[in-house]
Amino acid sequence: MARYRDSVCRFCRREGDKLFLKGDRCYSDKCSVGRRNYPPGQHGQGRTKQTDYGIQLREKQKVRRIYGLLEKQFRNYAHLAEKQKGVTGENLLRVLESRLDNMVFAMGFASSRAQARQLINHGHFLVDGHKVDIPSFRTKPGTVIEVREKSRKIDAISDAMKTVSRRGIPDWLEVDAANFKGVVKALPRRDDLPPTIREQLIVEFYSK
Repeated sequence: MARYRDSVCRFCRREGDKLFLKGDRCYSDKCSVGRRNYPPGQHGQGRTKQTDYGIQLREKQKVRRIYGLLEKQFRNYAHLAEKQKGVTGENLLRVLESRLDNMVFAMGFASSRAQARQLINHGHFLVDGHKVDIPSFRTKPGTVIEVREKSRKIDAISDAMKTVSRRGIPDWLEVDAANFKGVVKALPRRDDLPPTIREQLIVEFYSK
């Protein structure tokens, strides 16, 4: 994606919620949302009145930033979810969760999705025995993800695996930490995903 050089903590403050973009820092006292729980900028502490459109926009921006996507990518996922059977909002979240960079993060091989994207781009992971260096690669139930043998001593990966217990590994994933391997048992149901995400607002935003 396009390179963003400013502090990503501004994103969390702007959305008024922890987006967990900085790995372990988000779980510490250094988290900017806990220290300055108001939007960044000189008008951050001013009163603002949000319209329905503004509320929908903020929810879309929040989820887009959680998964680290550009607007065009996110919009394409929203259109894809609309074409699938079932509830559009839930389809969207499942599509986002099925991305390889999200799976690597959820399995604990990276401390953030941004770090997962970088590690995947550098070719440190195998998917079903084949090297995949595309973060947007779509996984499915039964997909096996593992760290390449020559990459298992990378500090970023080993450090992430040591601290994954802070956030836990989802029940729909199975991880064999000793062998640096994980299996996608199933794609998540809505109950498995954060209740703070209001996906229906995103569907309404793109339906206009």
